[in-house]
Amino acid sequence: MLDGLMLMLAPGSLLAILIGVLAGTLVGALPGFTATMGTALLLPLTFAMPVDQGLAMLGGLYVASMLADAIPACLVNIPGTPSAMATAFDGFPMTQRGEGQKAIVASSFSAMVGTFVGGFTFMFLTGPLTEVALRFGPPEFFWVGIFSLTIIGSISGDSLLKGIAGGLFGMLIGTIGISATGAVSRYTFGLPDLRGGLNVVAGLIGVFAIPQVLTMVAERNQTATVGSYQRLPGVATATVREILSRPVNLFRSSVIGTLVGILPGAGSPVASPLAYNEAKRWSKNKKAFGKGEVQGVVASEAAGNAAAGGAMVPTLGLGIPGSAPAAVILGSLLLHGVRPGPLLFQSQPALVYGFAWAIVAAGIFTFILGSLMAGSLARMVLMPTRLLAPIVLFLSVAGSYAVRNSMVDLFMMLGLGILVFFLSKVGFHPAPIGLGIILGPIVEPALVQALAVARARPILDVFFLGPVNITIIALTVASVSWIAFTNRKEGRERLAIPD
Repeated sequence: MLDGLMLMLAPGSLLAILIGVLAGTLVGALPGFTATMGTALLLPLTFAMPVDQGLAMLGGLYVASMLADAIPACLVNIPGTPSAMATAFDGFPMTQRGEGQKAIVASSFSAMVGTFVGGFTFMFLTGPLTEVALRFGPPEFFWVGIFSLTIIGSISGDSLLKGIAGGLFGMLIGTIGISATGAVSRYTFGLPDLRGGLNVVAGLIGVFAIPQVLTMVAERNQTATVGSYQRLPGVATATVREILSRPVNLFRSSVIGTLVGILPGAGSPVASPLAYNEAKRWSKNKKAFGKGEVQGVVASEAAGNAAAGGAMVPTLGLGIPGSAPAAVILGSLLLHGVRPGPLLFQSQPALVYGFAWAIVAAGIFTFILGSLMAGSLARMVLMPTRLLAPIVLFLSVAGSYAVRNSMVDLFMMLGLGILVFFLSKVGFHPAPIGLGIILGPIVEPALVQALAVARARPILDVFFLGPVNITIIALTVASVSWIAFTNRKEGRERLAIPD
């Protein structure tokens, strides 16, 4: 471990981490330009570098891009990646009331703490956690998806029924195209271009960004701005103190992100909404969530960045990538002649621990950079909406097209955004629709694969037996019961208030 630390503290490694952080910040701040895309673009540069420095650079980009996607989510309500969706729930309302700088600082600090927890977990607990990851098969991932759907009760707005309907609609949107398991075309209407389905990032941009642009245009106020900004000294220090005054949410969210991150295929898109849901569930001020509660931003960013470190557990411990960017890092290792697996910790321990220390160092660099940039970035909201609306629309179009260079994604993003705009006018909240788009590609393949397993075994054994299944089912039942109890309690309180 000390050899790995000294490897990371070498000037070449520190410079590589800094370059990776700067590149990751640029990539993450542009909607649609994901960490996967950034690591893939940076990969050729690592061929001429020593493997430790190449990994350090990729780790820095990976960590920084996970934070940087919070910038457009907080400032203009564009979640550039699925994990930033939960950050936008409270980050954008904070910007609207003049606390955009605070939202970015909170994101930066929470991301650093989450990176610490995920990085040190990868460093110390890879062995035991790889055994946990191996216990998850299709039935377990199906129940994880169902458990994640209970989040709809916390983000559904005023109507739980409309929230459930919105979530199901989002999942239905996710079924467009050729199925991942049976190669069956669904809802393509005979159009070959629809066989590729809707990209998740393009779908989320349509759900959140386009309705915001249409709202700006509908108001027709040429001088109005998205939010206000007032330079206040000591915002960064005050924000960090406020977050540390309630440390339970910060560390609980980091642990949730780490545990979800070790599950191959789950990662930050699942971890962030789950942590947000738990933060709201255990908060004494539930009504503040969705209206600019800083603890919502803390939960989402801490979990999303902790999942980045957690994803390295199966990647290097088993050779199974825990996320899409981790798959690129795995490819980099293989190209450098390093074979991930249980023996890697014995054959090249300095390399593994050096990479873990690089992730931790990237978290520190990212926090410093984010805090320094927060004030300048927050000033963007002072731009009049007549100028900001076209910029947001341009970023939305560019981000949706850049993911797969597909005009189909672009048109589907615009169509979905217009539809969600009108649905919001009749009481549907965009968040459940976005959650359904994220979870649909996770739940459906897991269900189909589990049913295939059930052909050889009793279906009750496949879905309802086993310690992992029983635990997740119990958590799901408890979550639904808690939501029903709190909704009923709030209903009674509203009835008790005199007119």
